[in-house]
Amino acid sequence: MELLLPHPSNSSPLTVLGYLERAASVYGDSPSLLHATTVRTWSETHSRCLRIASTLSSPSLGINRGQVVSVIGPNVPSVYELQFAVPMSGAILNNINPRLDANALSVLLRHSETKLVFVDHHSSSLVLEAVSFLPKNEKPRLVLLQDDVDMTPLSSDVEFLDTYEGVMERGDETFKWVRPSSEWNPMVLNYTSGTTSSPKGVVLSHRAVFMSTINSLLDWSMPNRPVYLWTLPMFHANGWSYTWATAAVGATNICIRRVDAKTIYESIDKHHVTHIKEVETVLYTNPVVKEAAVVAKPDKMWGETPCAFVSLKCLDGSVSEREIREFCKAKLPKYMVPRNVVFQEELPKTSTGKIQKFVLRQMAKSLP
Repeated sequence: MELLLPHPSNSSPLTVLGYLERAASVYGDSPSLLHATTVRTWSETHSRCLRIASTLSSPSLGINRGQVVSVIGPNVPSVYELQFAVPMSGAILNNINPRLDANALSVLLRHSETKLVFVDHHSSSLVLEAVSFLPKNEKPRLVLLQDDVDMTPLSSDVEFLDTYEGVMERGDETFKWVRPSSEWNPMVLNYTSGTTSSPKGVVLSHRAVFMSTINSLLDWSMPNRPVYLWTLPMFHANGWSYTWATAAVGATNICIRRVDAKTIYESIDKHHVTHIKEVETVLYTNPVVKEAAVVAKPDKMWGETPCAFVSLKCLDGSVSEREIREFCKAKLPKYMVPRNVVFQEELPKTSTGKIQKFVLRQMAKSLP
């Protein structure tokens, strides 16, 4: 029986990074990432991640195993690729919320001892201001993310080491990615402000990320090759681990820079999205709901939040806003649960019976 005990020939550390390698083999020609005019396959994504990882660990950048590399950006292909590429180099990945102010950002960069930051071009001035607050010997190097096709080339006087594609071009696609020596090795560092506004860092091991990813796959019953629309920010707990889960099932990741109702509905229709449940579908499964429509309500912190307008089958006042929200909480991710539920006897419609969402959007804007 001693021969059955764990040893290198029969046991390897749990890590989600192997999902990308498998995706390149099993789903190689299937689409992995779609964004604007960008279309990539799983084989291409695997190659690009290896090239980034190789450059990170090369003498030119010199990121050592266990050092922190931060990423500041929205849901774009480069940010998705970095969820794999950074830990594949042996470094620890730290996604940072781009909505933070420069002071808060500088605190996180200093506390994490970040050595390199990948920065989306829309956040470049914010990051430059944050870095200016740090002592000279603690300033991380910066790499610019330029996922939009209309971006101009990086000028020589900008305080960035290189562009993401420049780092990519120097990389080696035959690079042997750094496998963890133990599944308890740290892989991800995430920060939260919590309830006290004092930043708190949480370190996740390869094992913790692996288990979280498996839970995410089971929770949503994701089949092979779903079409996943990224409305959940990747910087929120690594998109609740769906950044790695989508590789496990060979999903098509639809990346959108800005989350707004028009873009979401256009993407769902154009790409035949199968996964984020739409909130309205969930509301219609409630036996008390007659009609439902969900629109975006402006929000100072999040930009927009879901607002549900509902008409009920029975108008006796027995159903409360809280009950509708609790019903949604049991079936949807927390961020998709409507912040507001407005009851109406009848939802506004056109002469052909279509719900007039533009009217509801105007109503949502006037809500407190």
